Amino acid sequence: MSLLPQGSPRGFSLIELLATLAVLAVLVSIGLPSLTTLMDSIQIKSASRVFFSHLHLARSEAIKRNSRVVLCKSSDGVSCASSGGWEQGWIIFHDANKNAALDSGEAVIERALPLPDSLRFTGNLNVERYVSFVPTGATQLVGGAFQAGTLTLCRKSASSGEAHQIILNAIGRPRIQKILVNSCV
Repeated sequence: MSLLPQGSPRGFSLIELLATLAVLAVLVSIGLPSLTTLMDSIQIKSASRVFFSHLHLARSEAIKRNSRVVLCKSSDGVSCASSGGWEQGWIIFHDANKNAALDSGEAVIERALPLPDSLRFTGNLNVERYVSFVPTGATQLVGGAFQAGTLTLCRKSASSGEAHQIILNAIGRPRIQKILVNSCV
């Protein structure tokens, strides 16, 4: 037995359906930009934490092996790259001859895949190509000087947005700081 009177409509009219879809479209258009911003933030945070953990791995391996260990940018996973940014990927290897280049016979400890095309990851002068840890856990350039620097990870854009900086001090300790950049090109 039905509770509805015999002649009452069952369902939605076309006008009611269109009104509901219009309200839904407005709500989605309001919420979509904030969802995109949230996803960008998560992607940057995740990539910076992966690199941060690889810095810690390279440092601990240098201490454990009592020898130099290098983390360098690499597009192919088998050699250090001399151009491009860190977004192309990187490798960690035991640098037995202390030249910051992966040579035959030197063990690769870890390989990192390239970051998404939408990200840009650059280092300043001292950490532009590689980060080198010595047995004490400190960072050191091939020439013997201490190595400190800042790597910046951001979403490629001409407008301002969130970025993460990985700051490496002279004793080899990295830290992450969230910043706002004017552009990331």
